[in-house]
Amino acid sequence: MHSRLSRRGFLAAGSGLAATAALPAVTGCALTSTDSDPDTLVVHTQLGTTAPGSPTYLAVLDRFREENPGLKVKNLINGDDLAQVYETSRLARKEPDVVMVNLYDKTLAWTDVGATVDVKEYLDDWGLRGRVLPDALKAWTDKKGRLQAFPYFATNWPVAYNTALLERAGVDSLPTTGDALIGAARKLRAKGISPVTVGGNDWTGQKLLAQIIQTFLRPGEAEHLYTTGDFSGSRGAREGIDYFVSLRDAGVFADKAQGLTSDSMTTQYNTEKAAIQSSMSSGLAKVPAEVARHTEVGGWPLAPGAAHDRPTILRTFTLIGLWISPNGVKKLDAVRKFVRFLYRDDVVSRFITESGRDMALHSTSTSKDFPLVAAAQRLGDSVSQAVVPDVYVPPVANQPLITATSTAFTRGTSAAKVRAVLETAYRSA
Repeated sequence: MHSRLSRRGFLAAGSGLAATAALPAVTGCALTSTDSDPDTLVVHTQLGTTAPGSPTYLAVLDRFREENPGLKVKNLINGDDLAQVYETSRLARKEPDVVMVNLYDKTLAWTDVGATVDVKEYLDDWGLRGRVLPDALKAWTDKKGRLQAFPYFATNWPVAYNTALLERAGVDSLPTTGDALIGAARKLRAKGISPVTVGGNDWTGQKLLAQIIQTFLRPGEAEHLYTTGDFSGSRGAREGIDYFVSLRDAGVFADKAQGLTSDSMTTQYNTEKAAIQSSMSSGLAKVPAEVARHTEVGGWPLAPGAAHDRPTILRTFTLIGLWISPNGVKKLDAVRKFVRFLYRDDVVSRFITESGRDMALHSTSTSKDFPLVAAAQRLGDSVSQAVVPDVYVPPVANQPLITATSTAFTRGTSAAKVRAVLETAYRSA
């Protein structure tokens, strides 16, 4: 697996790159000489604007400042371009001390090329191992045994069903099989209701496609598939793609799904234009109360002969971690205070109760004000868990896979063509 962020790239570009070269204009992203001040902790995060959990994060950050009056905190905020901005600052050796971002795409290579450090010894030295869920520790540990970041946010990713719309169309139970889903889609369309809305032109469609392809794959087989991209050589993958195509051409997905995004998907579901969506817990937290009251969460329906015995959901513990940079190691005492603060029971509880976030840490708190998030947490053994492909897909194949996903959601595209475009995305890597 290769990343566009390579050790060679660092060595070639590191000496001559200006500190702020190519940095987008974002909140707090000007790099100054105060960033090297041992009494100033620089945190780079996606939290702080409209990202779910941002109000809670800003509130707990204020609390941290109050409890540590001698320590200044500079908060740098980026959206989807955070990884690129961080890499640019790292090339100039002016990177922030702590980075809050997920394990995906570019970040998969960070620890391996020295852009961030192994935090395993800090987890133990700071007495935090017992705070982390075992599955989260496993997810954040690479093949060399390095803990790439302190696990923090997790997410459940079930399927949301608007039972009021289903009942209006004459569907009296949640579909658990492909045939039942196709039947429900026909009844919904007859009432002018879109069946399954999905962002077929972005990451939401990519994840749902990956989930459906896994219908006939065991977890180990799915991991191998998304590492190699051998969609034609895997019998289970071929069957999964055939299943996806049969659902698509039967009208299960929203019209022109290949052009929809996560925003349009969310809008369609939340305004009750569509009856079904695959939604991660941060999206479930945004479902309006009047819609949530007649929404049930479950899994994705299965085909006969599936490798799973229950409808599937996605679940991941790598949504946000606390990464430490080489500059952060120089301010280790400040970093320790920050990480230990965020790991406190009361702080973790605030993210759960105020923002409806799933956490990678132990907590007895529940998302009472976010009923769909809480319901997803209770699904337990009623669903089976499919593999989230993020940590297996080669980083440079991620964006080509989005393009391939759009092609896959285009009605009439053959299963052979879907396999071909998916494999082409890997060959571009």
